[in-house]
Amino acid sequence: MFDTRKLTPALSAPGRDLLRREIYKGLADRAAGCVKDLDVGAILAKQKGLFQKRPISNVRQFGVDGRKTLFLLLLLFAIPAGDCSAQTPPPPIDDHALERVPPTVVKRLATRFSLGAFAGRFEETRLDAVRKAVGEGTIQHQGDAGGSIYWLCYRRAQHRLWVVSSGELGGPDHLVTEIVEELTEKDAGASADCAIIPEKFAPVVFDSKLHLGMSRQEVITALGPPSKSEAAQIVYSHAGKPADGFDETAWLILGFREDKLVSMRGSKTTTN
Repeated sequence: MFDTRKLTPALSAPGRDLLRREIYKGLADRAAGCVKDLDVGAILAKQKGLFQKRPISNVRQFGVDGRKTLFLLLLLFAIPAGDCSAQTPPPPIDDHALERVPPTVVKRLATRFSLGAFAGRFEETRLDAVRKAVGEGTIQHQGDAGGSIYWLCYRRAQHRLWVVSSGELGGPDHLVTEIVEELTEKDAGASADCAIIPEKFAPVVFDSKLHLGMSRQEVITALGPPSKSEAAQIVYSHAGKPADGFDETAWLILGFREDKLVSMRGSKTTTN
């Protein structure tokens, strides 16, 4: 009589434990949002050599073990996949930069921006419109209530760029309320979690005149006297009332290294 028991693949106790540990690890990663595309085959492949043909001395126990393993695999599939590559959030605002800065600039600031040929306006252009135009990037979210922000993060050579919407003031359409660009001393490849922005979307320009690489004097010539001036940083601040009677606040924080503009942060918000 044909003995099927001798041909039935089973796991040794150590093999079964290792396989389960691998599955449990997958469950933990999946729950943490760190598995984008699950490959169960890869999990099983790691256990190659653990399977062995041997008589099954306890058929009932083998069935129980098999059901447990199958349940774990099904659970692994059931947990929604996330994306491990959560983008680096925008650098925090330097509170010192805006401390006791009077709104001395009469002309409106941070009204327009451009990424190469793409033109946008603060508080009018949606984050999704930027994403669609660039063809890259994922809108990220962090915080809640007044501290909530949504953003897109991009990199190109030594440039890092964040296009940001205040969760509260940007509204449900996530209108752009802030843009940050930095020129790092090292290649921005260190921020590999941010999407690469094509060259045609450079340079980033504020109000058709401000861009990285300008000298300090070129900035002052273009914008006028700053509201606050320090050795490595100058700030422009504006407060006014547009035609609709709301309160408009805008500012630019500009950082310099060896007399060259290497970081710029522009923001505009309107409140009633």
